[in-house]
Amino acid sequence: MSGKTISEKILSSKSGRDVRAGDFVVCHVDYALGTDGSVPMAIDYFVAMGGGQLHSPDRMLFAMDHYAPAPSPKAALLQAGIRRFAHQQGVRLFDVGEGIGHQLVVEKGFAAPGRLLVGADSHSVTYGAANCFATGVGSSDLAGVMKTGKAWFKVPASIRVRLHGRFKQGVYPKDLALHLVQRLGTGGANYEALEFEGDGVQSLDFEDRLVIANMSVEAGAKNAIFPFDDACRHYLARRGAALSGAVSADPDAVYSRTLDVDLAELVPFVAVPHAVCDTVPVSALTATPVQMVFLGTCTGGRAKDFREALEVFRQFGRPAPGVQLVVTPASRDVLLELVRDGELAELIALGAVIVAPGCGACCGTSGAIPEDNANVILTANRNFKGRMGNPSANIYLASPAVCAASAIAGRIASPGMLDVVGR
Repeated sequence: MSGKTISEKILSSKSGRDVRAGDFVVCHVDYALGTDGSVPMAIDYFVAMGGGQLHSPDRMLFAMDHYAPAPSPKAALLQAGIRRFAHQQGVRLFDVGEGIGHQLVVEKGFAAPGRLLVGADSHSVTYGAANCFATGVGSSDLAGVMKTGKAWFKVPASIRVRLHGRFKQGVYPKDLALHLVQRLGTGGANYEALEFEGDGVQSLDFEDRLVIANMSVEAGAKNAIFPFDDACRHYLARRGAALSGAVSADPDAVYSRTLDVDLAELVPFVAVPHAVCDTVPVSALTATPVQMVFLGTCTGGRAKDFREALEVFRQFGRPAPGVQLVVTPASRDVLLELVRDGELAELIALGAVIVAPGCGACCGTSGAIPEDNANVILTANRNFKGRMGNPSANIYLASPAVCAASAIAGRIASPGMLDVVGR
């Protein structure tokens, strides 16, 4: 019999069965994340299931990130209920201002090689950068984990993504993520895993991999998994994560298909409204004005992302008149790092509006909401109509460097184009 992919190996281990793509399994879950956008409904389901005490409260994580800070009395009331439930049940709670749950799961060492993690949010796929199986579930599935400590899955087939070479100057992980979504198409990887390999993986640091894993769900992927290597080991060791469960695919593992990507051939890309897969080179959009630039989210809100943007601002200047710059760090730790190194002060001096760590502006629940018919370019993962809270806004997705260059130019631009397009 042929060998196994990483996903097949992890789900075999967590189910106690020898399973292959297409099999249905019930697995023990190592950690499960709920947010203030999903926990209230999960609690209702849990109660309806006859739930009393959580099966494994030490394996549950709640994050108050979607309504941070609470934009209404109703949202505040829901958050108060989550706090009470977490306190009664002994659940680890990341309260308002601590950051986005996906960032915290990785920052705090919960994502580790060989583990199985679920989150009641689609971008839980992010944790696959840590060589683990991570996927999003619904609130009812989260309630099932709360009651039983288990979840059911259909073992996904895997798409092998072989990365070759290195990025050219001015090209970033976000460009690769947008390229993959465009190449696969929305739903092109439905209920399949993306398993990354190749010499190009070695050119990506751990935070680069978080960006790529995060956006795999935009192509419908069930999960995305990177290998365990020195970059993964170095990051996770600093976070106190367990490193003993590393998993690699067998040489004769079976894949549904293979995608080869030469990183050196990529250019700066932008996803245009209103679909992530509708991606074009920046050069095709230089006549498009922008009114808001947003740096943040679970895709682009780490210290590295803000530093990439600041390099552009330092070289080319301030945002153009009429452009609102919004900054939202992915976590309190990221915010403190920016404060410590003086970078937050630089962003404030550029006129940036600083929003508390969380998801609010990205999903339009709180924070900065664009004006009618505004063009917004941001480091997020989705640009669906209404995504930022205003259905009339046009949302463009790009790397931190392209977002910064666009702020300076007042229109969509890459840093390499600023001397050409001017301000």
